[in-house]
Amino acid sequence: MTMHHTRTGRGKPLLLVHGLGATSRSWDTISPALSQAREVIAVDLPGHGQTPEENDSGTFAGLARSLDDWLSAGSLTGIDMVGSSLGARLVLEMARRGHSGAVVALDPGGFWQGWERTFFKTTITPSVAMVRALRPALSAITGNVAGRTALMAQLSARPWALEAAFVARELKSLANTRTVNSLVKDLANGAMQEGPAATDAPVVIGWGRKDRLCLPQQADRAMKAFPQATLHWFERSGHFPMWDRPDETVRVILAATSTAAPE
Repeated sequence: MTMHHTRTGRGKPLLLVHGLGATSRSWDTISPALSQAREVIAVDLPGHGQTPEENDSGTFAGLARSLDDWLSAGSLTGIDMVGSSLGARLVLEMARRGHSGAVVALDPGGFWQGWERTFFKTTITPSVAMVRALRPALSAITGNVAGRTALMAQLSARPWALEAAFVARELKSLANTRTVNSLVKDLANGAMQEGPAATDAPVVIGWGRKDRLCLPQQADRAMKAFPQATLHWFERSGHFPMWDRPDETVRVILAATSTAAPE
């Protein structure tokens, strides 16, 4: 398995795994700061960005298999990992398999139940359809504060504060990812994420208090699945702490992976 990835910085390697419909560029808000202390490796998952999809890339199990194979092929098994949303669930799965070092999982999917599954599917699916319909006009819409706020309100606690070009790129990536709908269906209807981690390395689960996609009440289930983990609440963040609280996110990641934050 070959996955497009970038490497920046020096130091102990740190892998960044993005969320649904995103790319390695989703980490641009924090990767420069992290690369002051670590060698940062950011991947495009299969079917996302510059990595071609495989036959099973429309399922969580397929993405987990691809990531696991890629880690093994690149002699990266045991690397410290940070994931966001779908990527957060993937790094927890790698920890469950004993194939990770320290793990930071930011607002992981996979811990919804009951009506929350329907909520996830019925909010994401029409959002994807709308973004695809608006694709030709996304740059103009996101250049306006009101437009950014309307399109990103479910994902960010401060959508108006995000850079217009960054938001446009993220939304275009979502629109261009062909496997999004199949992944949403698989994630909404599939089993909850299993635990615990088969590793003695630290596991930190971070959750935004204002997450409107993976609701904060799901954090308790994540902690029950990974009882050795530490829970960090991002009090003023939505679904993506690295967007809403970048400095705090960097501190949490570097502390969890035993590296002092840069001055």
